[in-house]
Amino acid sequence: MTIAQQPEALNFECETGNYHTFCPISCVAWLYQKIEDSFFLVIGTKTCGYFLQNAMGVMIFAEPRYAMAELEEGDISAQLNDYEELKRLCLQIKRDRNPSVIVWIGTCTTEIIKTDLEGLAPKLESDIGIPIVVARANGLDYAFTQGEDTVLAAMAHRCPSVAPAAETETEKSDRNAIQKLLNFGKKKEEVIKDESEYVDHPPLVLFGSLPDPVVTQLTLELKKQGIRVSGWLPAKRFTELPVIEEGYYVAGVNPFLSRTATTLMRRRKCKLIGAPFPIGPDGTRAWVEKICSVFGITPKGLDEREAQIWESVEDYVKLIRGKSVFFMGDNLLEISQARFLVRCGMTVQEIGIPYMDKRYQAAELALLEKTCHEMGVPLPRIVEKPDNYNQLQRIYESKPDLVITGMAHANPLEARGINTKWSVEFTFAQIHGFTNTRDILELVTRPLRRNTNLQDMGWDKLVKEEAKI
Repeated sequence: MTIAQQPEALNFECETGNYHTFCPISCVAWLYQKIEDSFFLVIGTKTCGYFLQNAMGVMIFAEPRYAMAELEEGDISAQLNDYEELKRLCLQIKRDRNPSVIVWIGTCTTEIIKTDLEGLAPKLESDIGIPIVVARANGLDYAFTQGEDTVLAAMAHRCPSVAPAAETETEKSDRNAIQKLLNFGKKKEEVIKDESEYVDHPPLVLFGSLPDPVVTQLTLELKKQGIRVSGWLPAKRFTELPVIEEGYYVAGVNPFLSRTATTLMRRRKCKLIGAPFPIGPDGTRAWVEKICSVFGITPKGLDEREAQIWESVEDYVKLIRGKSVFFMGDNLLEISQARFLVRCGMTVQEIGIPYMDKRYQAAELALLEKTCHEMGVPLPRIVEKPDNYNQLQRIYESKPDLVITGMAHANPLEARGINTKWSVEFTFAQIHGFTNTRDILELVTRPLRRNTNLQDMGWDKLVKEEAKI
């Protein structure tokens, strides 16, 4: 009898070559809320409209800043003039909402019928006087969260390359008034101290759409190390996009933004900081440490900060320590989540992921490998573009304690007694930074806690009996 050797390096495979994911046009759901002066126009068929309506719910008390431009038979058969139709819609948007920017979201249909959105946008932009940003978020070329990637890559071209022109007296007065409001209640010495806390380093711009509280948290974490964040892409308002010039440093906060990273490096001549992503206390610490190392800063207080967070979530960690997890693949957060769960004491059987840029995720992959060795668990198998049928067979054979999956497979797996968690929930939850560690673990442990409670109450037997009937 021989002992099976564990692989010493991560094993990568590719199966079907197809994307089994949520549709990327759903990025509208969080981007229109993040960019407050924007309007998103999704150009597609009624199917796209039904998807958006179901994916984002019905807004009862407020009109959302997005709409569907539904393609009819006349559009598809080229009997209608694309420019005139889009101009009519954009003029209506300008009249009703007057946004600072209109974002056109291309879908599968616009790709198939070869609608030249990039060619139409510049002329229409000059005609109506509103910037138009074109982003291809079709499901043919992109996976779920890559919809945001295409939008941010397009917006990176619109970031100013020089500081704004000299302020008028009114603008200067307004800025001073805002600064006084921010410093209200502070002594003069405290205001001076705030500025002196920063060290001298090249400008740093962070990219990735996060809720405002998380943006504030990560900005403050860097401020504790003396690092000033010059801006975020995207900003809360399109008119406040950060200045980006050649030689600026940029760092991403999400693993699915490889196209944006490439655009910033190649088109805007920025220097990318290749760091793990700030998901979980281990990832957040590594992210801050890497940025500090690039700027020649010795990080301080991170050991105590991380230890404090792990101690505060021990009640959750003990529920999953020693258990196994299987990722079917959906939102491209899988590598970061897997690394975090390994640090929590779990074993990852397989990481399915729709698409992965190994260059952009190099630091995250290295940290995953290092974490597995330190925790004494086998390295997971990484499957790009997995075949869902084959995955289901592997799940039935390996019987993991938890499967993180897209919504399509959750109920069938639950019916077979396998705990599941929707991957889409991690996309919409606040999972970045030290302070949101409890929120990630709340999501991960919820199905385990729920099913344990059902077993204690004897309801699982009743459910099984009803399933037989």
